[in-house]
Amino acid sequence: MTGRPDGDNGGGRGGDRPVAATVGEATSVTPELVEAFARLVPQLSSSSPPPTAEELGQIVDSPASVLFVARDGDGRIVGSLTLALFRVPTGVRAWIEDVVVDGSARGAGAGEALTMAAVDRAEAEGAKSVDLTSRPSREAANRLYQRLGFEARSTNVYRFQRPTVESD
Repeated sequence: MTGRPDGDNGGGRGGDRPVAATVGEATSVTPELVEAFARLVPQLSSSSPPPTAEELGQIVDSPASVLFVARDGDGRIVGSLTLALFRVPTGVRAWIEDVVVDGSARGAGAGEALTMAAVDRAEAEGAKSVDLTSRPSREAANRLYQRLGFEARSTNVYRFQRPTVESD
């Protein structure tokens, strides 16, 4: 796997420290990828189980999503990010979702490298902007996004969830 197309790995934007991670797209589902998500997803969400191999395949095979993985110097997957790309009447939209970096690798540049790889891909696909959300409690992530040039938007985020119906 390689870093950004320009060879920078994201370290040149927003900071001068070297990035200790390389980022690439996951193009197939391997046991290594399944294991990595089994390790990473619980660090992202306590309410969602890790995706199965089949579910990862749906992400990898979808033309509407790009699954990025970050690897450390030993080649171990230490982070992931999903970029959703879709066309709406006003243009191509890009949305970053489910960014997670393994606790053992945080602070070494993997989150920055993942984010900048997604921004570069979104730009290449014609998106004029890239959106993401981040819980306020994720202070380090919020600082990173702001340092990279993301700005808070004045908007409301709404969620609709159907109530679950318990059967007898």
